Amino acid sequence: MRNKIIRVTAGIIPREEGKYLIAQRKGEPLVLDGKWEFPGGKIRPGETLKECLRRELREEHGVEVVVGDFFDKSIHPYPFGTVELSAFWVKHISGEFESRVHYETREVYPLEMRKYDIAPADLPFVEKLINL
Repeated sequence: MRNKIIRVTAGIIPREEGKYLIAQRKGEPLVLDGKWEFPGGKIRPGETLKECLRRELREEHGVEVVVGDFFDKSIHPYPFGTVELSAFWVKHISGEFESRVHYETREVYPLEMRKYDIAPADLPFVEKLINL
């Protein structure tokens, strides 16, 4: 099971005043329950990374977005498999952010993210944002 590769997307979503959106995970896998992450989700067969991210943000957060340029990639082994996380810059177009499958979402400055229990696969993105 540990050798299973799970391809996932994440959105780096700028908000006002230099803040970015993060969301607190709820549910499965339990090892990640309560961890904070950049919103996104798992890729379905035949879907591109950008299509996946747009769909996931619509389904899980009720927003329409434009997925922009590639931001970075992180590969992290978890007990349930290895996550290959591809992040993209995202522009929010319409809709109010909802927490349909998360405990909550927050808009925070990159330096503040160090105070949150960030999912390990997302940590490199936090550091990159801090150093921009």
